[in-house]
Amino acid sequence: MSEDDRVNLLGEYLRARRALVTPEQAGIPAGTNRRVPGLRREEVAMLAGISADYYLRLERGRDKNPSAQVLESLARVLLLDDLEREYLLDLGLAGSRPKPRPRRRPERVPARLHQLLAAVQVPAFVEGRAFDVLASNELAVAFNPRLKPGQNRLRSLLLDPEEQAFHQDWERSAEGFVAVFRKSVGDDTDDPRVVELVGELALSSERFRRSWARHDVRGLDGGTTTVNHPVVGELRLHREKLPVEGVVLVLYYADEGSESDEKLRLLASVATGTPARTLGT
Repeated sequence: MSEDDRVNLLGEYLRARRALVTPEQAGIPAGTNRRVPGLRREEVAMLAGISADYYLRLERGRDKNPSAQVLESLARVLLLDDLEREYLLDLGLAGSRPKPRPRRRPERVPARLHQLLAAVQVPAFVEGRAFDVLASNELAVAFNPRLKPGQNRLRSLLLDPEEQAFHQDWERSAEGFVAVFRKSVGDDTDDPRVVELVGELALSSERFRRSWARHDVRGLDGGTTTVNHPVVGELRLHREKLPVEGVVLVLYYADEGSESDEKLRLLASVATGTPARTLGT
């Protein structure tokens, strides 16, 4: 991918986001015979206080140095939240901050994380920025067989029926995964692993194509999820994501004393051969 193509990620993002803003949301008359979803280019330009010609140059990648003030105005018109605004600024100001791209190092799991995986008594694994599983403990694999090293969580979620059934709200999970992936990738779309994965999923998953085209972004956050385990049934678990030296440690755990906590203890006893009553949390 050339530098020109990379910078024009700004144009792709602007097109995707203006398609999601209705005239009513923007406070202008909708009119009739609208041929595009969302706002027209000239409407975005008018609301942002810039010329339609200049906005067109931004979308087509012909202007590589928009000011922060222009980008802030566009973020306001496009109703971007703080994370989306930050993402827009990163894309738009990249052209004014030329610098050599550091050579990306292979993703490696620090030795201390291997030790931690073996010590913790909750499902835990390490993933790379493209959701490749790099390491996991026994309980993580008992919790979800797709968490074995070598698996890719995004591919499993979008293409594996068992993984889809595992997630109680698969649609929301899929959208979230793709949005986190988009944020993680940023403008580094020529990374070979990213190119490979995006190409595979774009060919194989309609859900991915739709979500990827929206350019949604989401931060690397934890949260609470509910899954349907084939052995112990429904589990409501908290998820923590901790960045460590270029990789992410992910842990799942339940509220102490809850039904899900008891089910995790049972799952751990099966995975490790240890009586459930002797396990810690």
